[in-house]
Amino acid sequence: MTQFISAISLIVPDYDQAIAFYVGLMGFELIEDSELSEDKRWVLVAPPGSTETRLLLAKATNEAQEEIIGEQAGGRVFLFLETYDFEGDIALMERAGVDIIDGPRVESYGKVAVFRDPFGNKWDLIERH
Repeated sequence: MTQFISAISLIVPDYDQAIAFYVGLMGFELIEDSELSEDKRWVLVAPPGSTETRLLLAKATNEAQEEIIGEQAGGRVFLFLETYDFEGDIALMERAGVDIIDGPRVESYGKVAVFRDPFGNKWDLIERH
């Protein structure tokens, strides 16, 4: 039996603000944006070329969810974005004003930089050797 993770929920304060960052600045593809109710949408985004795992942009609906925006991993790097064009992606991110908080640097496994999305989530951008 083959299985894969199809989506990971990422709690955000606003759907359109999250789409503007991930699709508009980061170049992710908007896979789906469906209205489920007056206050709820099903918004899936993914890096270009990704075929399995998506991010489900989930708008916070209560105080407990609002409090963990940007802290879903307890201050650690939460998501890992692999690339085959590290230099090009870093240059694009820098031009777009993405908050790069560590690196770029070379590690035993490849090139890495840590960046933060506008909601406080830490990401690794990685190009493996």
